[in-house]
Amino acid sequence: MSATVIDGKQIGQGVRDEVKEAVDKRLEKGLPAPGLATVLVGDNPASQVYVRSKQKACAEVGINSFGHKLPEDATQEEVEAQVRQLNADPAVNGILVQLPLPRHLDEEKVLSAIDLKKDVDGFHPVNIGRLAQKGREPFFVPCTPAGCMALLERAGAELSGANAVVLGRSNIVGMPVALLLVKANATVTICHSRTRDLPSVVREADVIVAAIGQPEFVKKDWVKPGAIVIDVGINQKEDPSAKRGYRLVGDVAFDEVAEVAGAITPVPGGVGPMTIAMLLKNTLRAAELADRA
Repeated sequence: MSATVIDGKQIGQGVRDEVKEAVDKRLEKGLPAPGLATVLVGDNPASQVYVRSKQKACAEVGINSFGHKLPEDATQEEVEAQVRQLNADPAVNGILVQLPLPRHLDEEKVLSAIDLKKDVDGFHPVNIGRLAQKGREPFFVPCTPAGCMALLERAGAELSGANAVVLGRSNIVGMPVALLLVKANATVTICHSRTRDLPSVVREADVIVAAIGQPEFVKKDWVKPGAIVIDVGINQKEDPSAKRGYRLVGDVAFDEVAEVAGAITPVPGGVGPMTIAMLLKNTLRAAELADRA
């Protein structure tokens, strides 16, 4: 393996340490600890795990967390009413509605109900709109895309003028990270299921961000020697030798791509730790915005 492995655990821990230090300083000045409210609708097991991990991370850095759980059959009005209640609560600086929501709910309406200055997930349509506009800045950048950019920075990526390929066009990762790369003056191509001759498009990239949810989809012969590869995917792959009968893999065939890439993130231990770290950073920023209100 020739590629440098970009250690998301180490970099993410550095962000957490910075947040904890800033929270401690707030408390020393007599300012309140930042507060993050999570809203979980239904009993999705993966969502429950994600919410618990976010609450645990908050406790470790001194951020107060407030968990709110609604039943699977909660109505649109009930979910939006919960959000409005949290908007009005001065102890809550950030609101995170755990996605995906049950299918009968209008996700955009729920996210639009969040106060712009409490939208620590960065998914409010206005925040995304600001991200897309030249010369304007959102209050918050979505956590996973922000984590990807932090990893690229730490990897020493020269983004200005670079060819960047984003695999995937989701609202959560693909589109926001593409916008961030454009802001960094990269030339960006967004690939998806209809892209023609995908391997040849990817082969031109200096930077690859893979976020398509297909296990080990990106192969060695797709990657230009020296390219920087950010693997956002996390997939279960059957493995009888593993304790659980499967192992976690990304969207990139790590072992073979690492032979040609200049730098690459592992799965797990790459982008994942950065997502929660950036959420904590956004929650701290929300508290600082509230201080100035």
